[in-house]
Amino acid sequence: MFDILTLNKISEAGLNQYDKTKYNYGTEVKSPDAIMVRSASMHEMELDAKTVAIARAGAGVNNIPVDACSDKGVVVFNTPGANANAVKELVICGLLLASRKVVPAIDWCKTLKGEGDAVGKLVEKGKSAFAGPEIKGKKLGVIGLGAIGVLVANAANSLGMEVYGYDPFLSVESAWSLSRSIKHATDLSEIYAECDYITLHVPLTPDTKGLINKETIASMKDGVRILNFARGDLVNSADMVEALKSGKISSYVTDFPSDEVIGQEGVIAIPHLGASTPESEDNCAFMAANELIDYLERGSIKNSVNMPTVELGNINCVRICVVHKNVPNMINQAVAAVTSAGINIDNMVNKSRNAYAYTAIDADSDVNDDIIKAIEAVDGVLRVRVIRK
Repeated sequence: MFDILTLNKISEAGLNQYDKTKYNYGTEVKSPDAIMVRSASMHEMELDAKTVAIARAGAGVNNIPVDACSDKGVVVFNTPGANANAVKELVICGLLLASRKVVPAIDWCKTLKGEGDAVGKLVEKGKSAFAGPEIKGKKLGVIGLGAIGVLVANAANSLGMEVYGYDPFLSVESAWSLSRSIKHATDLSEIYAECDYITLHVPLTPDTKGLINKETIASMKDGVRILNFARGDLVNSADMVEALKSGKISSYVTDFPSDEVIGQEGVIAIPHLGASTPESEDNCAFMAANELIDYLERGSIKNSVNMPTVELGNINCVRICVVHKNVPNMINQAVAAVTSAGINIDNMVNKSRNAYAYTAIDADSDVNDDIIKAIEAVDGVLRVRVIRK
């Protein structure tokens, strides 16, 4: 029986993936084999020694201490693409809101309450203050062409925009999904110089923090409109406010409000609604649950943020799963611990990712505790699991 701790309310679409004869899940589970989480912060949480995996029902993992998990051999999963359509739809909404001054116009309309028959005339007289350009024919720069960025680029292209895409780490899958009409920008300077609208779809890293700042804003077109549905700290808020006040930036639409930008003229602040759809929550929970099932029952790793992708088939007898440092001679020592006991190895897979690696050994007979202890004793081994058929 596997025990799954849920740190947030998880959609039934995910929980229903668990075979109740093999899984026990809930918010009160003690000593969990794995954890499902949405937005709850885990940075102060002490992980149980039994916990081998964490699945985030969403793309970002800022709420999970990934480095600490890696050092303990805990695999951290996310669900890339599961909420992509939901975010894309809100980005397209943001494009329109940035152009047409719909939000301030709605707020102004509310002030006409009580004017009676004069409302019609007041509307006609005041509407000119809220005029804004169409997006058709304008240039949109999409920075980051992952699951969301590709959908945004294709949708904007379908709406008649001239779309520039930038991503130095473009995957083959994303490249195949992109419309051939999307212009390939080889440098961010091209996006800044050419585009009337810029939308951000990159992860927050030390390299991308403050990507939009005083210097980069200065290289943009006057009156540019910027959308941020990725991470708040991609934009330097103080520099953004200054650019809005000067008129360099016409509008800033963000799904990550901060005290500095809330209430600032030209800012449309949305309370992190990008993935807040029932469909998105279902998709994320479904994917997260199946990632945990594949890992717990077969040792397969897919969509991990800290370990390599390893696709494994069914287990014939016993599978030994070893999470270890990516250093020389690790595999030989793990294999020696098995073969020295007279056990034959049917199959073996080894994959690495940066400082960490994962080795799965299929044996044709069961292994005892002495063999497992011998592997665990190897310097650099972080965790050993045995999965039996």
